[in-house]
Amino acid sequence: MSPNWQQPNRSSLRPELSAVDVSVVICTCSSERWDDLVAAIESVQSQTLRPLEIVLVVDHDRGLAQRARERWADLSVVENASDRGVSNARNTGIEAAKGEVVAFLDDDAVAEPKWLENMLLAYAEDSVIGVGGSIAPLWNGGRPAWFPDEFGWVVGCTYTGLPDRPTAVRNVIGTNMSFRRDVFGAIGGFESRLGRVGTSPIGCDETELCVRARQRWPERSIVYDPRVRVAHRVTARRRQWGYFVSRCYAEGRSKAVVARLVGSRDALSSEFGYATRVLPAGVVRGVRDALLRSDRAGWARAGAIVVGFAATVAGFAAARIGGSERALSRAG
Repeated sequence: MSPNWQQPNRSSLRPELSAVDVSVVICTCSSERWDDLVAAIESVQSQTLRPLEIVLVVDHDRGLAQRARERWADLSVVENASDRGVSNARNTGIEAAKGEVVAFLDDDAVAEPKWLENMLLAYAEDSVIGVGGSIAPLWNGGRPAWFPDEFGWVVGCTYTGLPDRPTAVRNVIGTNMSFRRDVFGAIGGFESRLGRVGTSPIGCDETELCVRARQRWPERSIVYDPRVRVAHRVTARRRQWGYFVSRCYAEGRSKAVVARLVGSRDALSSEFGYATRVLPAGVVRGVRDALLRSDRAGWARAGAIVVGFAATVAGFAAARIGGSERALSRAG
């Protein structure tokens, strides 16, 4: 985290916004998400600040790629020729992108109209190398009453503990992130041994990239700006208790792999405050809601925090004992 970064003055940046070319990369891998993909692309096409281009990366689905080319003649539709997985798909998008800034949006997310305009405010500062923003959940079937705000990351969304104003952070969330193009030229792309491949639990490729960038340029910043807003679809499957626990366990495993790649101190720097301050406060809040507000679900939210933390720690420990070695060898 860079303490020297200060929020730019919005009014002074307006004339400069159109001077920076932005490529928006969207990665997709399944026709089952077609309607969500259409909504994602239309949200980018409707921006107050139009991007230089939209690069749609199709991950090992030729039929989907052909359908996309027929639907969007004005898009750059490319196919991931490397191994299957979101990391290699993102790297394919980086190679195809021409903009000074490369922004990433999930194929099941929609960006607010000023997403790019607000994103570029931070890039007026030369010291800023990456920008991410807030991610609101779009729950299919409604939000479960037991689901704690502190675990929004389980469904790829913003969670309690993130800043409420533009702030330099260790890493941003992959659903809604961007980087200067020269970052990739200097340190390479996303680590292919991380990032999800189908049901593979190893993730955190964006965390690893952000840590690498900050290690290369400790004097520069990656900024989280809550005004850079998108909404993210949460499927019915992700509302289930079993998914919650397995996803927490997978996060622990993933963080163990990141720690092996970039070092434990940097890989876990944000987690310490989250575990010692945010989670205990969440447990207290859940209990208070149950006792003082007659909210029975408060007990469930408090319990979910305890179980989620325990599952994450268990995943981390299991990977440290031996699982991280197997995960690291996945890509050969």
